[in-house]
Amino acid sequence: MRRFDLALPESLEDCLKTLAGKPAGAKLLAGGTDLLPQMKNGLLKPAWVVDLSRVAELHKLAVEGDELHIGAAVTARALELDPRVAGRHASIAESGALVGSVQVRNLASVGGNLCNAAPSADMAPPLIALDALAVIAGPNGRRRVLLAEFFTGVRRTVLGADELLVELVVPDPGARSGGNYLRHTPRRELDIAVVGVASQLTLGADGRCAKARIALAAVAPTPVRATAAEQALQGQTVTPELIERAAGLAVEAAKPIADQRGSVEFRRHLTRVLTRRTLTTALARAGALARASA
Repeated sequence: MRRFDLALPESLEDCLKTLAGKPAGAKLLAGGTDLLPQMKNGLLKPAWVVDLSRVAELHKLAVEGDELHIGAAVTARALELDPRVAGRHASIAESGALVGSVQVRNLASVGGNLCNAAPSADMAPPLIALDALAVIAGPNGRRRVLLAEFFTGVRRTVLGADELLVELVVPDPGARSGGNYLRHTPRRELDIAVVGVASQLTLGADGRCAKARIALAAVAPTPVRATAAEQALQGQTVTPELIERAAGLAVEAAKPIADQRGSVEFRRHLTRVLTRRTLTTALARAGALARASA
């Protein structure tokens, strides 16, 4: 590994000052499960690495009012095991449980998974489907960006060189809402998604779909929402036939490439199958929660 200088800021303010005073290309380190392998393989050669482990605000995981706050340094394992997350935001817990092995999940952070901006990132689809906001800090203060607009390309985001992701703010989806995240991988663990799909359905008092979100991973340069499929569901009674129609519309939002992990046709097929499965589970969970709250 090439030599580099290490900064250890104690607060978010110190971190921003560090970024402002370092040359462009400084890298932020949370868990290091993405950054360190890239450095060891020579894919990244930063002159500076900024270790975020001492910045307490980035480790926050709390429910405040009707919002779930997830600090950028919160680990996948914490999201997998936290009952507050599993209760209202099941798809986030499910995605956390799919990140690598247990050892990896104890290190891998949600911020690292998102800011690495790989098209196959597991944490992105459920957060997008839950309309999460990314809170970004920089020299001019803080700004909020819908996570659906956070990614600009393969391994590219809206973050400036002097900015960092502070947290994700996830609104409470409500008592009549259910979600699910699934992915397909050749191996059960220690592999990346060939396709990943998150679905979130919210039912109205009349049992019809009041809101639908479907987010896809590994089928385009960035995570994408299947908006046509969402619109087909909203305002309707969700039946198996409607779910099948929505799954077909989700395929139209996918723009996959062929590589050693799968062909274009295979990824389109997986998009249909996983959309159908996640919508079916999301509907069942929303119905169960609606009955429990009645």
